[in-house]
Amino acid sequence: MPQYLLSVYGPAEREPYGDYGSKEAMLEAFAATGAFNDKLVADGHFVFANGLAEATTATVVDGQGDEPVLTDGPYVEAKEYIGGFWVIEAPDLDVALKLAAEGSKACGGKVEVRPFQTEDDVKKMLGE
Repeated sequence: MPQYLLSVYGPAEREPYGDYGSKEAMLEAFAATGAFNDKLVADGHFVFANGLAEATTATVVDGQGDEPVLTDGPYVEAKEYIGGFWVIEAPDLDVALKLAAEGSKACGGKVEVRPFQTEDDVKKMLGE
């Protein structure tokens, strides 16, 4: 079954409770997200999910040269960064988009949906 990455975006500058405005609103979103995760598991879509630490905790590693170069902070400067994600399995993009809408409502953030690259995708790129 195809797999999809559902990426949740949030502001680069996090206030004490992110976009939620209050501790109570944040806890409600966490509870709703937990319930959504439970639904994904029960319906057989769940592969993996987690939240990420702030983008400022990132380290970019460039190992293309003779010695790896490490740079503190995110790879690009942006107003929004990935704050969390789900990896799901769904029979098609339409189902993945429906699930992303449910996840977006649960967590209170925008969700980007991207399919994972398949072996067939690589063969097409190579002209095979």
